[in-house]
Amino acid sequence: MTAMMRAAQAQVAGSPFVMVDIPVPEPKPGQVRVKVHACGICGGDAIPRLGLFGTQLPRVPGHEIAGVVDAVGDGVQVWQVGDKVGVGWSGGSDFTCEYCRRGDFTNCVNRTIVGASYDGGYAEYMVAPQDAVARIPEGLSFEEAAPLMCGGITAFNALRHSHAGPGDTIAVQGVGGVGHLAIQFANRMGLRTIAINRGRAKEELARKLGADEYVDSTEGSAGAAVRELGGAEVILGTVDHADLQSDLVNGLRPNGRLIVLEGQEPIQVTGHVLATDRLNVSGWYSGVAQDSEDTLNFAVLRGVRPIIETYPLEEAEQAFQNQSKANIRTVLVTP
Repeated sequence: MTAMMRAAQAQVAGSPFVMVDIPVPEPKPGQVRVKVHACGICGGDAIPRLGLFGTQLPRVPGHEIAGVVDAVGDGVQVWQVGDKVGVGWSGGSDFTCEYCRRGDFTNCVNRTIVGASYDGGYAEYMVAPQDAVARIPEGLSFEEAAPLMCGGITAFNALRHSHAGPGDTIAVQGVGGVGHLAIQFANRMGLRTIAINRGRAKEELARKLGADEYVDSTEGSAGAAVRELGGAEVILGTVDHADLQSDLVNGLRPNGRLIVLEGQEPIQVTGHVLATDRLNVSGWYSGVAQDSEDTLNFAVLRGVRPIIETYPLEEAEQAFQNQSKANIRTVLVTP
């Protein structure tokens, strides 16, 4: 008799998730099966919900997964049943394209996305290639680890690959799901940290998380305010707000860099502004499983934790709808 599990599926593009009973997946060669204990809800889950980028429906969303290895397929050498693991955005690489052969696995031309290319973590079980799996260290609960598998790794990876070093000033635009983690990471990396957000409601939280300064972007030019504070070596844009990011370029010190994590609207900046102070506008895209392990290990070492609000798996639709209203990160939990 086939074992069954509960899962939330995106069945029709743009429609609510549907709770279903589907077979527990069996791991193929090179794959591991994870018993999901927690799965963070991320804005990227809109990709399967809306059927974007060629996602085939029905699909189980979810790419911030924390759980335990439940079974392994033939040829799996790294993982054993009982290992505490996470699976993030990066769903595996082909290891043969030009970028993989150069060690740039994030830019694999055949890269897959967990919860879009194949079923993700809005379920009791999921399977993933062994190279997409990261080890969760002791000291992190499943609920704490899950949001670090996408929101956390994106912030941590962008910061550590920027040119800012201890004592330099970095500004974080947005005190939300990614931003509240970026503030913590920046503070623990020894960076003077400026938090930027609309209004003053999150100022106390930002300072508690480690921000040294706070800028209310509704009180005038946020770029000018950052400049008055001495300017930033790096400004990390964690929220899709092109007009604000365009203005924030004015807050960069010479040779500074604006790093954006997402956005659908064009950022406007003149070539003169870029050339005069040799500024740089760039982006950052997540990372692979080893980057996730680095993120988790650093979080344990330096006490970085997401602020979370939990929902049972059965309330996946409500949790998705409420993610913007949650304390910071919304997490589904399964028994």
